[in-house]
Amino acid sequence: MHPPLWHPPIELSASEQVIVSRIRRAKLFIFLRQIRHRLFDEQFQRELAQIYTDSPKGHPPVPPAQLALVVILQAYTGASDDEAIESLLMDKRWQLVMDCLDCEKAPFGKGTLVRLRGALIKRRLDRRLIERTVELARETQGFGHRNLRAALDSSPLWGAGKVEDTYNLLGHALRKALGVIACQQGRELAVVASEAGVSILQASSLKAALDINWDHPQQRQIALEQVLKALESVESWLAQLPQDDMNQTVNQTLGIARQIEAQNVEVDSDGSPVLRRGVAKDRRISIEDPTMRHGRKSSAVKFNGYKRHVLTDLDSGLVRAVGLTPANVPEAWVSDAISADLRAQQVKLVELHIDRAYLSAKLVRQREELRRRQLTSLGRAKNRERTAVEHSLAHLGRWQGNRARYIGLRKNLFDWRRAAVVHNLHVLARHFERRFTPTSLMTPNPGNTTTNQYPSQQ
Repeated sequence: MHPPLWHPPIELSASEQVIVSRIRRAKLFIFLRQIRHRLFDEQFQRELAQIYTDSPKGHPPVPPAQLALVVILQAYTGASDDEAIESLLMDKRWQLVMDCLDCEKAPFGKGTLVRLRGALIKRRLDRRLIERTVELARETQGFGHRNLRAALDSSPLWGAGKVEDTYNLLGHALRKALGVIACQQGRELAVVASEAGVSILQASSLKAALDINWDHPQQRQIALEQVLKALESVESWLAQLPQDDMNQTVNQTLGIARQIEAQNVEVDSDGSPVLRRGVAKDRRISIEDPTMRHGRKSSAVKFNGYKRHVLTDLDSGLVRAVGLTPANVPEAWVSDAISADLRAQQVKLVELHIDRAYLSAKLVRQREELRRRQLTSLGRAKNRERTAVEHSLAHLGRWQGNRARYIGLRKNLFDWRRAAVVHNLHVLARHFERRFTPTSLMTPNPGNTTTNQYPSQQ
């Protein structure tokens, strides 16, 4: 069944006024309470409701607007799912926003929040949260112009997956495959590893089990041969098991081990396996996160994970689009994703400020103009406008942090987008503070403006 629309009270109650008066620093709680009915208007709520299947069975779903508010508050406070549920019970600021003052039981559980996040990602509705903040800006006739002057820049995001060398990557993959079998059979990993004939996988540390002098080239060569022999032994042992014991995870993990071998090992002139010189193209660096890569922000700054990109409106300060790419790809690769986001907002990019890393991007139509600007004082001053995007990157980085919260590119893109939502809400709060009184914020459309909705996300 479809969830009901959420119609929280608009005017502050006496109890809410007391809470608002006590909030000194975390002002976004107050702003969200003031504009929640406008941010999640009926049209947007109906759009969010499409994530649920219409079924006569089960309990009525929680209004997705409430859940989406929690997603925003998590980005603002850095709260995990468990901490968010606890905050709904213990923190009056969360209760103020969520319309559940003095509740003795949380409005929903952790599982509901996890499912909502997965549905937002699957249907790409996390992008709509950014668009909705831009729509709200347009409704006030404050900013959000059709002709867009923007700046684009990137910053590194360290991945959440463990980065390992070739030996440990292979050992990790093999232990993971045997661990699945051990769990299915109700036995210890060490027992299964012994039965498979790979004693080096019995210890928690592969390198401790190999027990060699890692500074000695010949001993490293012997260790590599032992690890590759263990890979063959595990494959042979698993091939003898009943097919019922072989699940998708085991097969995928063995495939990962062979991928690591192909990327990092080659055969020398006498037929012995040796580690490849240099780094293979698109080399996998983590077992748990397949999308993390080695990257460079500069010749001196290396990182492992992703590049996060942000396109900032130079006139309003709003973030109009964000992107996330593996750390090893050129910045220009994000241009298709940024362009798709701008098309959904029905804006025309008339001016773009970038650094040289983006010169090959499809978004950059007039590279010669960028070079000409550098030749004049006025042109260089215009190029310096892009410092606004550096400020936006710093603000978004404050909300997301420098290390990824999730495993995988798509979930971290979701996290980056909700950080952009928090940034935009702060921009809106400053704008509304200048233009409107707190009372006028409560009205459906302060200033008698008309709503201009974007097409729904595809």
